[in-house]
Amino acid sequence: MEEVKKMKRVMFYGPKDIRVEESEIPKAKAGEVIIKNKVTLTCGTDVKTYMRGYRYEPPFPMGHEAAGIVYEVGEGVTTFKVGDRVVAHNSAPCNKCYYCKKGQHSMCVDLFQNQFTNGAYAQYQKIPARIVEQNMFHVPDNMNYKQAALLEPLSCAIYGVDETPFDIGDTVCINGCGPIGLMFVRMCYLRGARVIACDLSETRLEKARILGAAETVNVSETKDQVADVRKLTEDGRGVDAAIEAAGLPEVWNMALNMVRPGGFMLAFGGTKKDQTIAIDTYKMHYEQLTIKGVFHTTPKHVNAAFEMLKMNAISEKDFVQNEYQIEDIEKAILEHASGKVIKNAIIYND
Repeated sequence: MEEVKKMKRVMFYGPKDIRVEESEIPKAKAGEVIIKNKVTLTCGTDVKTYMRGYRYEPPFPMGHEAAGIVYEVGEGVTTFKVGDRVVAHNSAPCNKCYYCKKGQHSMCVDLFQNQFTNGAYAQYQKIPARIVEQNMFHVPDNMNYKQAALLEPLSCAIYGVDETPFDIGDTVCINGCGPIGLMFVRMCYLRGARVIACDLSETRLEKARILGAAETVNVSETKDQVADVRKLTEDGRGVDAAIEAAGLPEVWNMALNMVRPGGFMLAFGGTKKDQTIAIDTYKMHYEQLTIKGVFHTTPKHVNAAFEMLKMNAISEKDFVQNEYQIEDIEKAILEHASGKVIKNAIIYND
């Protein structure tokens, strides 16, 4: 009888209830790849999931930012082989539904999100055929695993920036400087914006300045965040675009009130279900404001993110601070939540 090989993985059972469990190492079916993870990074979504749950019923696995080595390939896989250094994005659209045909791949009615089936907080992870075909990449020899694992959040930020209309020299305010917020800072700066960054954490604001923010506003030290941002624009007219990356309805409202007449607000941070904001219809109409929601990312922007990583547009040295073993996943997530670090890494021993 063939020996059953075991691995450790993290399962979510409910708010503040995550457990490291032993399970079988998955086997690759046709078109699939099994990755032996070298690193998994913590994420704001992991924090939200740990604190309040997610939109799927538990139990389910966790983690979606990982990179490693190909451990096994299924029948028909020709672009990857055992031993290859790889990174796989966490999702892939069907490319068949109405929304995919309209080019709105993040709205795919059959969007496969791998972290809720084969989570990346695990020693081994199964990559379904659809992701292998669309969103899996060979990691260059000069790129380390932590850098490669930044693929998913960077692709989300690039998608958001691509959907935000601003010209070179325009002023853009980023509200929330968690990992993706900081990637918004960097990508807007590289696209030619004058960036204002807002956050509660001075640690994160310092990082925002390193990544290109011209001005910062410490929300914990101001009585009126909107007024302080407007003061940093000519004649106090407001910013050309404001990006919400905190996932809080009150910040959505503030971001909308920061923009100038004719300006744009991107609602990127995901909120709790059934939350609403009130919109001043007079202001919305006569100032010709635009609000756009953006969720997740698309294969186009995943590919762009991988190219940006190869160009060292961002560096893991700016985003990943401490290393933990999988048994200490709760500590890693709580430290991430504290704002004292940008991200932590779960490292897997051979």
